[in-house]
Amino acid sequence: MPSTPAANEPCQLTVVVLTFDEEVNIKRCLDSVADWNVDIFVLDSYSNDRTVEIARRYTTNIFQHKYEGHAQQWDYALKNLPFRTKWALAMDADFSITPELKRAIDRKLSGPVDVNGFYVRHRQVFRGKFIRHGTIYPRYWLRLFRLDSVMVDPHDLVDLHFYVRGASGQIEYDLIEDNAKERDLSFWITKQCKFAKKQALEEIIRRQHSIPFPEKPTLFGTPDQRTLWLKKYWYRLPLYVRPFLFFGYRYFLRLGFLDGKQGFLYHLTQAFLYRLLVDVEIENLLAATRGKTIEYNQSPLLKS
Repeated sequence: MPSTPAANEPCQLTVVVLTFDEEVNIKRCLDSVADWNVDIFVLDSYSNDRTVEIARRYTTNIFQHKYEGHAQQWDYALKNLPFRTKWALAMDADFSITPELKRAIDRKLSGPVDVNGFYVRHRQVFRGKFIRHGTIYPRYWLRLFRLDSVMVDPHDLVDLHFYVRGASGQIEYDLIEDNAKERDLSFWITKQCKFAKKQALEEIIRRQHSIPFPEKPTLFGTPDQRTLWLKKYWYRLPLYVRPFLFFGYRYFLRLGFLDGKQGFLYHLTQAFLYRLLVDVEIENLLAATRGKTIEYNQSPLLKS
């Protein structure tokens, strides 16, 4: 059973995987790192299925912590797990890493490193289809970082990002996201509904409390800085108009239609339906609170 590297093998990296009821995904995830010279940590949110049982085949480093939000769970992991390495790779249970990316990371970490984090290329697979168009590929996520330089934004309720102090680099190989549960379209749509409530809450709270972004939004910065720049202007667009604009941009102008039937379903539900639901929830929340300020820690949505 793979576990941690032997004592005489220098270990540069810890792979951290968050889980909750991921028995259909966790094997593929851990298979992709099992033959790698890394520590493997699994932080589970008290799964009800066979997730922990399966994970024990790969590592003895299994920890459990009550889920209080995605950003809060990662913050707990980064501050409390017993790391023995300086670097970590953050993965969700529906991620897997390609051999090419593993070799590239090994090369990057084998000598002096003059940055505190690396953006890796993200490959989205939806219902078995690699989504290549509509701005979905290539995208870059900061997932590889020095543990003493990383932070998460506690106000990220859906679209969590890692941020590092100082310079970052980029690696041109793929980390694959392929959630087997999302092959059931009803699961996927239910997920969009749940996330829409959280995203609406985040948008209202950021506006009402004038919460700054963790990095300066700029069109010519890192991938995350560009995302924040776009988000800043997205907030200013009129509700119910912006979902149509976004779907048209991704599906037609950025050629999302080239990904066929699954591409259509992905863009229709993720670029249009999800954004439309966010706008509906914003309107509902504002009406329910009658314009009163929503306090960040008062909503039960934060812990679901």
